[in-house]
Amino acid sequence: MGKILYNTILQIYRGGLYFATFFNAKAKLFVAGRKHLFEHVAQAFRDNQSEVAWFHCASLGEFEQGRPVMEAYKNAFPEHKILLTFFSPSGFEVRKHYAGADYIFYLPWDTNDNAEKWVRMVQPSIVFFVKYEFWHHYSKAIVQAGIPLVSFSAIFRPQQLYFKWYGGFNREILKRFTHIFVQDEGSKKLLEGIGIVQVTVAGDTRFDRVWEIAQAHHAIAAVDKFKQDKKLMVIGSSWPEDEAVLIPIINQFTNLKFIIAPHEIHAPSLDNLQKNLTRPSGRFSQWNDKTSGAWDVLVIDNVGMLSTLYRYASYAYIGGGFGKGLHNILEAATFGALIFFGNKSYSNFKEARDLIRLEGAFAIADAANLAALLTDFETDEQKQLKSSAISEDYVKSNIGATEKIIEFCRQTIK
Repeated sequence: MGKILYNTILQIYRGGLYFATFFNAKAKLFVAGRKHLFEHVAQAFRDNQSEVAWFHCASLGEFEQGRPVMEAYKNAFPEHKILLTFFSPSGFEVRKHYAGADYIFYLPWDTNDNAEKWVRMVQPSIVFFVKYEFWHHYSKAIVQAGIPLVSFSAIFRPQQLYFKWYGGFNREILKRFTHIFVQDEGSKKLLEGIGIVQVTVAGDTRFDRVWEIAQAHHAIAAVDKFKQDKKLMVIGSSWPEDEAVLIPIINQFTNLKFIIAPHEIHAPSLDNLQKNLTRPSGRFSQWNDKTSGAWDVLVIDNVGMLSTLYRYASYAYIGGGFGKGLHNILEAATFGALIFFGNKSYSNFKEARDLIRLEGAFAIADAANLAALLTDFETDEQKQLKSSAISEDYVKSNIGATEKIIEFCRQTIK
């Protein structure tokens, strides 16, 4: 019954995506990216004689968790090829030219025929599924072929199907994994409670990634000149709900400079954002030394530089907390920024809960709440520095997951 329901849900989802191609750009990419996919894969692997490590990520967030392991794996096994697959266009379209992988494709739909054909064609020596990727037909085909199957940066909660009395089908998928590296002890105990013991608490590989970024010391000359000797708040991946709270703060706190990296960088959205600012603002693409010296607000109108921008921040506001889910706060924490975010949608993020408890981050309800906190920290600089140090120390204390996974690979791959 579980298998029938699983296949039916996937077919409905697939049909819905095809229908959505008529009016949704992301759905068009999703469908178009899978056209003639097996032909492209066959061509790519036709002459391959190397062993292949296959990493699968749902989207861009999971890629950032998988990246440190891919790069460490390549260092440990330089003769192996890296295959990287994505489920979503938001991962594939941004990282389709990632230099750390030898092959990058969309993942074909999870059907029995697709899975068997894919595994037979690719012939991976080991497979890694990142975080929440638990596919029935693929996991079955991988295990039947005798290939080690590893999940890492996984995190589990009691309300998930695996831990319900009617979740037997889903539990069987988890039991196929050779090893599961989880983020916390709670996840390990939940898995052990359903008879899955091939589990190690390794932590979240994102800590390794953001720490690596922090050690790279990439400077941005334009931002150095923009910031000058002022304190700076970097606003990362903001949505309109965040900006409604932030615009009064930007206009009020004239002693601070602000960098805004909106989640959506379409011209109409940026025009509307700047229209509501009373302080001088400009876009990164328009920066030059002659005209931008008077800007108090720098609007980032590109993708890819946010993680480096946090190096300049005394304060960071992370978007998504008033919407569907909080964006990555570790990129800011690793640089010792004092962190704020909306108080509606953060509870599923362990790092957010941890930093709130430690007082390195603060969930805010509205503009008045944020203004009060900022005033307090601006009045008491030692308090601000203490909270900033908490954020950085939190990241330092959680690095090391990648090495645990690579050590497992050394023992498994002969």
